[in-house]
Amino acid sequence: MIRFGAPQWFLLIPALVAVGWYWHDLRLWKPLRIACLVMAVIIMTDPQIRSHGDGLDLWVLIDQSDSAREYAQPRLDEWQSILEKSKGVDDRIFYVDFADEAITRGALVSSGPTATEYTGNRSSTRLASAINYTLSQVSHNRSARLLALTDGLSTEPLTNVSEKLIAKQIPLDIRLPPNRKDNDVFIASFTVPERTQSREGLVAEIIIRGTTDTSIPLEIQRDGNSIGRRTLTMIDGVARMRFTDRLVTPGSHQYSIQILPENDSILGNNQAERWVEVQGGPRVVLITAYDNDPLAKVLTTQGFEVQVIQDLSSTHIGILSGAEAVILNNVPAYELDTDFVKSLDFFVSGQGGGLLMVGGKTSFAAGGWFGSSVDHLLPVSMELKQEHRKLSVAMAIVIDRSGSMAATAPGTSQSKMALADEGAARAIELLGENDLVVLIPVDSVAHPMSDSLVQVGPNRDELVRAARSISSGGGGIFCYTGLKTAWNQLNKTTVGQRHIILFADAKDAEEPGEYKALLKEMAAGKCSVSVIGLGSESDSDSDFLKDIALRGGGRSFFSGSAQELPALFEMETATLARSAFIEERTQTGGTPSWTEITNEPLDWLSEVDGYNLCYLKPAASQAAITQDEYAAPLVAFWQRGIGRVAAVTFPLGGEFSQRARSWTGYGGFCQSLTRWLMGPAVPSGTALRTGVAGSHITADLFYDNTNQSLSQQILSNPPELTIVRGTKPLPEPIVWERLAPGHFSASFDASDTPYIRGAIRLGDNAIPMGPLNVSVNPEWTFNRRRISELLATSIRSSGEHRLDLSHVWSAPRQEGFYSIHRWLLSFFIITMLIEAVQTQTGWPR
Repeated sequence: MIRFGAPQWFLLIPALVAVGWYWHDLRLWKPLRIACLVMAVIIMTDPQIRSHGDGLDLWVLIDQSDSAREYAQPRLDEWQSILEKSKGVDDRIFYVDFADEAITRGALVSSGPTATEYTGNRSSTRLASAINYTLSQVSHNRSARLLALTDGLSTEPLTNVSEKLIAKQIPLDIRLPPNRKDNDVFIASFTVPERTQSREGLVAEIIIRGTTDTSIPLEIQRDGNSIGRRTLTMIDGVARMRFTDRLVTPGSHQYSIQILPENDSILGNNQAERWVEVQGGPRVVLITAYDNDPLAKVLTTQGFEVQVIQDLSSTHIGILSGAEAVILNNVPAYELDTDFVKSLDFFVSGQGGGLLMVGGKTSFAAGGWFGSSVDHLLPVSMELKQEHRKLSVAMAIVIDRSGSMAATAPGTSQSKMALADEGAARAIELLGENDLVVLIPVDSVAHPMSDSLVQVGPNRDELVRAARSISSGGGGIFCYTGLKTAWNQLNKTTVGQRHIILFADAKDAEEPGEYKALLKEMAAGKCSVSVIGLGSESDSDSDFLKDIALRGGGRSFFSGSAQELPALFEMETATLARSAFIEERTQTGGTPSWTEITNEPLDWLSEVDGYNLCYLKPAASQAAITQDEYAAPLVAFWQRGIGRVAAVTFPLGGEFSQRARSWTGYGGFCQSLTRWLMGPAVPSGTALRTGVAGSHITADLFYDNTNQSLSQQILSNPPELTIVRGTKPLPEPIVWERLAPGHFSASFDASDTPYIRGAIRLGDNAIPMGPLNVSVNPEWTFNRRRISELLATSIRSSGEHRLDLSHVWSAPRQEGFYSIHRWLLSFFIITMLIEAVQTQTGWPR
């Protein structure tokens, strides 16, 4: 089919015929001249050829967010049936699931909207992103429409969406649910100051809204501890409350509120959280295993502000706010908060913080730091060389293979069993050549995978494959049976270190049996037991599992995330098989590298009482080494990102530290090393201001543009802003906008993460930021303005609100014509050139 965009130009044809008839000398009747004139007229009429067929591609966007699941899921089969029965022969349907991200479900309707389960994050409704994604998938040679099946409560604005739909001539139809008539009570806002001074009072305000007037129990927590409970009365659908608090400890503190109304239809909007930073001067965070840590006294005497933390379980990411350096003084990784340990990576490499690990019998590999997120930061390797292994290890891995392990781990595509298998495999990979191991899967009976202990060296690959092949069975896990089977195997060997790792579901650990007597017998035989529990310490069988570890002289770990299981197996195995603390008096020697830290000379101590055997990593420097057969580093350091990291492998407190503490250079050594860790100060004349607005966080960098040196530095090397979302390992760069001289600004979405930390890099320095978060999840705020915005976008794109989905097929379809005048213009030019050649040469005749 062909059409003409400007058919009025065909009126030129009679005029040209008349001109050719009247002026014979023009010889317009010559074939080539006639062809040129006709093509010129046709080009002016803008001829267009239809590019689309009769069929329509309907792209159905299905809202899979948490707030819409209850509305959408029960209706999917009905909607599918309506769309299938009413479509034409040449019509096609494509499905796009969306929440935080958009995922194309499959090609044609045969796959169906319930063919697969949406696996993305459901905590936000990013409708604009889903529309933009779908527009990029639409075929250009077929008519297309979009149909959004959503509650309309997008958590992001629909900025410029209508313009993109109009440009592509693709209408957006929508299907909204009836007005909600839920009996819902929700937290409308939670306002607290973002920062405060130490001991300064702060005022927080809570606004609660609902559809009915009722009494609402409310609890307020600070850093996970309850600080107050109230019962509010809602009047005319609103309840307000203010509370005051006074913060003393530096760092950031998390306030959270929770309401527990009766008969509440929606629970997702009953919690809110905010972080408050207590401002202060530069400080050092000392996390220590010792009472009256001598490091704290020395550093305080030298003028440092020191925050001492002895309760290891109280560590959290907020401690890092405002901190210049963190010292881990003989503390094990498994007793610290998991998120805090993970956050140290960005604290050093991105925010420019300093990190020092000090030796002891629960530090380095002995403290479970091997393979952790901190391992790669340290300037020393905890990988114990085979020739330095003093004792071989005989290990039994008792692993839960009950029916519940077949379930898929949340947030992954793998089963719990597969992740536990991977943990066992990694444990075997960490064992030495001469170590022995036996795998014992257990459900209601034990299923040992070998009749006796197997040497790892010649059988490592086969053992790893066997570990990864364990499948779930049935029933629960009989702990006593598993432990008894393991002890029967280990009791036959004379290997110096005998150990059992028991992995069990903390909600389904059965059959205590005579476990107390069995563990007493094992302890007498110098066999230890550690427990890895899938679940939390509050689960029904966690006390039983913790008692096994306590009586077995080992450690207990609990994790509700099956994804962390492999790391826990690695940590426990490395603590046993990859650690070495030398309990011998050892002579020391200094190196010239100490001048990289300070120019002040240091008279090194002559001997240490003991140290953690480690090895210097390539590119790291060492300031002191042992004078024994190992020549091991005692003081090592290097730069990681824009931060600094050091390792002191001998104790500076507690057991095996007598010679170090009596060393005359003790104070000077600690002072110089700590000042080096803190790095250079941020240039004066710079300031950072952050704010939270809805689901977005803004960051504004101000600097003194009258300071020519500072301005030149910033203009020649513009500041770089990076953020990390929660405990994700990879930093995310954010694009700045220069609003004015001396002012940079940036904004980014924070609705899909529990908190955000960031850093602004200025040359070799960094200004840290966060943690910051959105107080109330926008997914549950139900902003009705988003519905009005969506309706307006649909109307502008020539779409409609479809109450009857079958009518979408009878809507006007895109004609899909494209112009061919460019092709005709090419032929016109060629014909005109041939005609000119013929006129001048007479060839061909």
